[in-house]
Amino acid sequence: MKYSRVKKLRGELTVPGDKSISHRAVMLGALAEGTTEVTNFLLGADCLSTIECFRKLGISVELLENTVRIHGKGLHGLSKPTSELNTGNSGTTTRLISGILAGQKFETFLNGDASIQTRPMKRIIEPLTQMGAQITSIRDNGCAPLHITGKSLHGIHYLSPVASAQVKSSILLAGLYADGPTSVTEPYLSRNHSEIMLRYFGADARSEGTHASVSPNPRLTGQHVHVPGDISSAAYFLAAGLMVPDSEILIKNVGINPTRDGILRVFREMGGSITLLNKRQSSGEPTADLLVKTSRLHGITVNGSIIPTLIDEVPILAVLACFAEGTTVIKDAQELKVKESNRIDVMVKNLSAMGAHIRATADGMIIEGGHTLHGAQVDSCLDHRIAMSFAVAALVSEGETEILGADCVKISYPGFYTDLKQIICS
Repeated sequence: MKYSRVKKLRGELTVPGDKSISHRAVMLGALAEGTTEVTNFLLGADCLSTIECFRKLGISVELLENTVRIHGKGLHGLSKPTSELNTGNSGTTTRLISGILAGQKFETFLNGDASIQTRPMKRIIEPLTQMGAQITSIRDNGCAPLHITGKSLHGIHYLSPVASAQVKSSILLAGLYADGPTSVTEPYLSRNHSEIMLRYFGADARSEGTHASVSPNPRLTGQHVHVPGDISSAAYFLAAGLMVPDSEILIKNVGINPTRDGILRVFREMGGSITLLNKRQSSGEPTADLLVKTSRLHGITVNGSIIPTLIDEVPILAVLACFAEGTTVIKDAQELKVKESNRIDVMVKNLSAMGAHIRATADGMIIEGGHTLHGAQVDSCLDHRIAMSFAVAALVSEGETEILGADCVKISYPGFYTDLKQIICS
């Protein structure tokens, strides 16, 4: 895939449904009694992996364009799979489903692609083991493939060393099968989609500050879930609209959950013109239309409690920082090292190849903005967020940029390049 500088961006678009919410809707729909209908579902590879896993666990799931119907069998209705569950490239699927499987009355083998087989699973194995689960890393390296033998679980209070929605959600989902309340306290508040959706389906799930809890053995009932647009997907168009001259883009129906909207706050703090229109609620989640216009940007420091609210958007933030005046410092983002790729190293290497003044730190990056970038051959490392970030970087760089492994965007945004092309004005 090759891209080069454009004159301006204009238009209106709708980004795909939120990936995090789409995953959780399938999982809770499977554990609920009756039918759950999910509209604006993200038909990306990761969410399709979740569907296939639950089909193997005996759940009927219908796919109708971007609508999914899950015919749930109740909290104890899953059945033993006849083959290994394959989570593909999805860390969310792997970690969250492990919490559910820990409380079943059967054993399961869980595996994923080469990337998943390197991503840290000890962060869920340890708390789930404290609850009484039996989980073995088959290669004894703290990663998938995993062998999970369902056990009777005990409620615990877990002090998480990381602010991770996947860790928190895995424990809370296991807590549905425990003998008493289960709670998690994080160092910072991570995204809270699981807590919202658990309540929406009828569970006694509570949250206050960085503390979340769930009571066991709820009766979950099927619901209608309308998935808002994914703010992580919208972030690429927000950045493009801010950087490309004479641009104005309206992105409709985007989720603006306060545990996910850090990128809006940071872009605005950098001087970005982003207006929230038509604010409303969608299945318990706040949404809005986002109007973005070309802006003069300046560097800032991004660190602390805001990092978990924009962790997936750091790659595109790094691109934007290259076009802001002054220095941008990103700290406390060591989680980037254990995503689909080591996003710190990959962003620094590729942006440096384009002429950026950027260097890696132990937990982030330092970017000196205001320098012209030029086209280069960049390697996505098969990381969807890297590929989309460099497609945007190419729009404001001299010459042509070639993105290796560009098709990996199918993981979260299969139509990304088509949508981008539609707003480019020649």
